[in-house]
Amino acid sequence: MEERLAGLREELEIGFCVVNAENTADGAGLTPRLAERLLAAGADVLTLGNHVWRRRELAPYLESAERVVRPANLASSSPGRGLAVAQAEDGTPIAVLNLQGLLFMATPTSPFEVVDELVEEARAAAKVVLVDFHAEATSEKVALSRVLDGRVTAVFGTHTHVQTSDARVQPGGTAAITDAGMTGPHDSVIGVKAELAIGRMRTGMGVRFEPADGGVRIEGALVECDAEGRAISCEPLRVPVP
Repeated sequence: MEERLAGLREELEIGFCVVNAENTADGAGLTPRLAERLLAAGADVLTLGNHVWRRRELAPYLESAERVVRPANLASSSPGRGLAVAQAEDGTPIAVLNLQGLLFMATPTSPFEVVDELVEEARAAAKVVLVDFHAEATSEKVALSRVLDGRVTAVFGTHTHVQTSDARVQPGGTAAITDAGMTGPHDSVIGVKAELAIGRMRTGMGVRFEPADGGVRIEGALVECDAEGRAISCEPLRVPVP
C-alpha cells in the first residue's frame, strides 16, 4: 500500500480512499504506528473489524484517532468511534461508518439494531456515506445492503478475504459488493502460509499462523457517485503487485 496507493489514486482519479486495516499487523490487528503509516500513504479513513483488540496498544490510540474507526456495534464502553467524517480531495465531506456482523461472530449487538441511528447521524454530516460491513455471512451482508439501499452511497463487505463477483448499483442508488477482497499474498490460504493452514485443518492441532508472501495484489472496489451521494457505478479492483 505504501508503494502503490498514491500512484493508484492519481491513475484512477480516486478522490477518497477507505482502507480496512483489520489485519495489517503481521496478519492480525493494527498498531498505532502502522495506522499512521497507512494514513500517510494515502488512506483517508481506516476501518477495522473483529481483530480490533488483538493489539493492546491500539485501544488508547483509538480514543483520539479521528480517522480510524472500529465497529460501532461493539460494547458501548469500548474506546474509539464507529463513525468518522473526512474530506475528499475536492473538499466534499464523506462519512464512513463501520459495523460488524452478528452471524458466526462474537458481536455484542446486532448491526440491524444500531444502523438506522448511525445512518441518520452520518447523513446529517455528509451526503456521501460509506459503510464497511465486516461480516462472515454473505446473506447478512446482502441483507444490510438491501436495508440501506437509497440511504447510503455504498456498502462494502469485508472480512472473508475473498473478493466476490457481485459488485453492483442497487435500484435505490446504493453501490454494494459482498466482499471487497484482500490486499496481500494470494498464493496462500486467505493470506496465511498454505502449509500451516492446511496442517491445522488436517490434524485439528493448533499452530501459529504466519503471513504468506507470494502472489501479492491489492483488492477493493471503486465507486463513482454524484454530488447527492447516489452511486453511479461500482467496479471491483484487482491490482497485481510485482
